[in-house]
Amino acid sequence: MASSPSDDRNAGLVARERHGDNAQALSISEVSALLKRTVEDRFGFVRLRGELSGVKRAASGHFYCALKDEGAVIDGVMWKGNAARLNFRAEDGLEVIATGKLTTYPGRSKYQIVIDSMELAGEGALLALLEKTRARLAAEGLFASEGKRALPFLPQVIGVVTSPTGAVIRDILHRLADRFPVHVLVWPVLVQGNGAAEQVAAAVRGFSAIQPGGPVPRPDVVIVARGGGSIEDLWSFNEEAVVRAIAECTIPVISAVGHETDTTLADFAADRRAPTPTAAAEMAVPVRADLAFTLTDLAARQRRAVYRPVELGRERLAARVRMLPRPENLLSPQAQRLDELSERLRRALGDRSARGRERLAGTAARLSPSLLSRAAAEAQRRLDRARLSPALAERPLRDGAQRLAALTRVMSQLHPEKPLERGYAIIRDRSGRALTARADAAAEPLLRVQFRDGTLTAAPAADTGAPPPSAASTPIPPPQSAPARKPAKRSASPVQDDLFS
Repeated sequence: MASSPSDDRNAGLVARERHGDNAQALSISEVSALLKRTVEDRFGFVRLRGELSGVKRAASGHFYCALKDEGAVIDGVMWKGNAARLNFRAEDGLEVIATGKLTTYPGRSKYQIVIDSMELAGEGALLALLEKTRARLAAEGLFASEGKRALPFLPQVIGVVTSPTGAVIRDILHRLADRFPVHVLVWPVLVQGNGAAEQVAAAVRGFSAIQPGGPVPRPDVVIVARGGGSIEDLWSFNEEAVVRAIAECTIPVISAVGHETDTTLADFAADRRAPTPTAAAEMAVPVRADLAFTLTDLAARQRRAVYRPVELGRERLAARVRMLPRPENLLSPQAQRLDELSERLRRALGDRSARGRERLAGTAARLSPSLLSRAAAEAQRRLDRARLSPALAERPLRDGAQRLAALTRVMSQLHPEKPLERGYAIIRDRSGRALTARADAAAEPLLRVQFRDGTLTAAPAADTGAPPPSAASTPIPPPQSAPARKPAKRSASPVQDDLFS
């Protein structure tokens, strides 16, 4: 039976491109790209309401989950930047509203939503009650960071509020023994079930009521601890009584309820929150080995700080010694210059001696008898031609004599002993120094009074403070007329009169 042409086109063994055929074969990647572009263009902004399921946060920070309702499930992804801005901790079972865009994931032929933001869509009975309680207590200031107290660096006593039969207390004791053994007080309580919240609150208040110096030591730090569990298991630490007891405690409190992912209202009220009970023990005490190492390191640093100036001084001194020149280097230029000057002096002396010998030889050649006789005859002829007048020699001598006489008269008038001829006296000390002040004269034991015709030794009178005798009681002798001067003899030669005579 012969096949029709249409059957040949549909049942061909090898696919062939035919003229006018616009249904070209597409690759899987091309179809995936077309679908991705179509979905993103059509659903570029959507808001989906659903319940979180399969919540997972990757190590890279990206957030993966699934949104579901009664009839469908859609995968969701939130990139690291948007996931860091979430205002709540996303967990399985939460009903949320996710805002973002739809896209496809070609690797699995699935579509998903890329979430930009996520909000809570509804709260269960417990979550609603928890949120309302948290908001009300926060408004009262029980969770304010200003009221948080710092933990003591090295507590002597630690109080622990937990179950005495669980693994929590063993983990805490073991960790404290490893790090820094201290005295531990355990207040046993129920950590789950009816009455647990009341027992925990009473234990915290009991530790706070212990007085210092009593028979029971007062703890420096209180640890409220419990192992992990569901929200129902941890609900006792969300009770208002426990939260208020922790907030009112006068001792710093560390909350170590549940594991890293568990959060209760006790964590907000405590001064510090520990992710696990073991971490609470690590927060409470330091590592003794680290303290010993720190002390050893500080002692070594102290020694280095003491010796460092000495070492720096030695290094600076050695550096400066290296920078100082050697003595031979300092003296070598001067020694070289001395050698050069010595050589120059030797050559100069030799040259000068040679020039002296040459001048002497020239002079000796000029000192022949004939030359000397000729020079003497020439000098005699010049002497015979010179006519000397006596007045030329007498005038300079006369002028000099007149100037000398005038200077002699002035000198006699300016002589320091000239006033003695007019009745004055000079007071001298024993060494002959002239005294010009009364205090200097009073300090001398003996005074020498020099008069015109001699010297008189006198002692200064003691100063009694009595006034000197008045001028009326002491007569003043009349001045004696000076003896007439004898006229000076004039020289035979005519001399010009002196201006000062």
